[in-house]
Amino acid sequence: MSKSTKQFQTEVQQLLDLVIHSLYSNRDIFLRELISNASDAVDKVRFEAHSNESLLEGNTDWKIKIVPDKTAGTLTILDNGIGMSMAEVEENIGTIARSGTKAFMESLKGQNLANNPELIGQFGVGFYSSFMVADRVEIVTRKAGDPAAGCRWESTGDGSYTIEDCTKESRGTAITLHLKEEMKEYLEEWKIKSIIKKYSDYVQYPICMDITRKEPVKGVDGKVIEGGGDIETTTEETLNSMKAIWTRPKSEITDDEYEEFYKHISHDYDKPLKTIHYSAEGTSEFRSILYIPAHRPFDLFYKDQKKGVQLYVKRVFISDHCEDLLPDWLRFMKGVVDSSDLPLNVSREILQQDVEIKRIQKSLVTKTLATLAEMKEKENEEYLKFYKEFGPVLKEGLHFDYANKEKLQELVLFESSKTEPGSFVSLKEYVERMPETQKEIYFQTGTSREAVENSPHMEALRKKDYEVLFLIDPVDEWVTQALHEYDGKKLKAVDRGDLELDTEEEKKEHEQKREEAKKQFGSLLDFIKGKLEDRVKEVRFSSRLTDSSCCLVADEYGINANMERIMKAMNQDIPESKRVLELNPDHPIVSVMGKLFEKDKENPRLADYCELLFDQALLTEGSPIKDPLRFTRLVSELMVADGKGLVG
Repeated sequence: MSKSTKQFQTEVQQLLDLVIHSLYSNRDIFLRELISNASDAVDKVRFEAHSNESLLEGNTDWKIKIVPDKTAGTLTILDNGIGMSMAEVEENIGTIARSGTKAFMESLKGQNLANNPELIGQFGVGFYSSFMVADRVEIVTRKAGDPAAGCRWESTGDGSYTIEDCTKESRGTAITLHLKEEMKEYLEEWKIKSIIKKYSDYVQYPICMDITRKEPVKGVDGKVIEGGGDIETTTEETLNSMKAIWTRPKSEITDDEYEEFYKHISHDYDKPLKTIHYSAEGTSEFRSILYIPAHRPFDLFYKDQKKGVQLYVKRVFISDHCEDLLPDWLRFMKGVVDSSDLPLNVSREILQQDVEIKRIQKSLVTKTLATLAEMKEKENEEYLKFYKEFGPVLKEGLHFDYANKEKLQELVLFESSKTEPGSFVSLKEYVERMPETQKEIYFQTGTSREAVENSPHMEALRKKDYEVLFLIDPVDEWVTQALHEYDGKKLKAVDRGDLELDTEEEKKEHEQKREEAKKQFGSLLDFIKGKLEDRVKEVRFSSRLTDSSCCLVADEYGINANMERIMKAMNQDIPESKRVLELNPDHPIVSVMGKLFEKDKENPRLADYCELLFDQALLTEGSPIKDPLRFTRLVSELMVADGKGLVG
């Protein structure tokens, strides 16, 4: 194949511009990123070689080599890792083949990118940082096990790149940066050493560089010969300690080292919110470092999000994203686990069934939940930062992880009718401040705080001064299916089933009032039910309403309006269900309709009123009405009729 010139995908060019001009305040990071990529490449070939030894090609001298060339003005990073085919080079560098890319790019618009360096880390494109220091970048690579598949890629970052076949004797990748004139300090020995010591000391493969020293000429006796001049010697030195950070005692590791290791494995450029360094001995032996990020990744809720922590067995890399080490509701966690008990030739299929993996997961979950509980108790501000980012994901555990439900229910928080917007209450705090007359924990699900706060279902509870939890995350509908009670108190949805709010004395008084209303307006209720029978299950007088005229109520275990909205958004079939239309017996509209019904049961205006009541109930719960044009016409006609009565 002859050399061909191609254009970067639009998103790639945008990312390049962001990296070069907006995101990095510390240019030293480029070397960390390239070393990290090289380390990953060696990890991968070692892992693949477990099932295909020919990929080793007789070369197991794992290393990453740095080659500065002051004469040429270039800095080269070499590895003997997995390498890339031409197709992989184009996919990984020329284009971005991840769903959600465009959405991610849209999310960057209008943001202060200089203050959000973590964005580029979340996207995992650290290679592009090369163009911060280089005006031309060249890649020569060959896939392991394919001697005839060498490839050369080159670009100046100006919107295009060239790619061609080439010959490369050994597997792996060489990235050569043609440094900008003002970036030549990155060719200096002291600069390279300081960057590697700070950012990459823990990389488990030797990071090597040829070091040239001038030494005076010595005689056979070892003494310096006067006037003998100097002799140059060049030796290959290893610049990093290669001591895996998770094998070291916590007392020996600084916060900066923990932070740099986090950035190495997560490609996040912000500090982690919390570090959990944990070792287990006994039945199951492993070492781990887990991190709680400070911010949610943009793809947290994407199906193809890469989740799971890195898995090593006796310090040999096994998997970059081992999904079986943590449950899905902890998919935001980053980190590494090194087991002493798993076999080196473990496969993905074996991982899913392995008893040892299940033991490790149980242990990691227990430790993580204990850490979160301690944060909530002793570092509440930090816990609130965590919860605002990851609360909706944590709450998934209540539905999917019965074994840890009791621990999780102590960690979840909700806004409520007695908290300020953006503030939260725990279930424990809610129960502690319940009045003696209140027997249940009340909640309302919805799309926003404003929507649930203004719901007509809240009126009687507000009058009683009962606190109502606002469950406004989509996952909350599934949470309530699993969390039925707390501390012996039943959780009760205010828009489902009957509400029992009254004392015995109030109950008698209100029951008598409703019975009187039924006697007076019972036939009217039957009439309304008849007109709306294809849309409502029942029409009855309400114990919820004090100000509004009507509302729709689901059965105790029925589908409410919010659940319908969620299922529609997920393109799921919605089971056929009708809700109950509740009317406020004290509202003037009931009296007006009653008189009109008593005077003329055939009056067509009554049917219009029935439609208006139902549409009004739909609007107050945030549901769309079937015929908005007819609704507005009826309202206009009523306004005109009312106006004529006022002026007539």
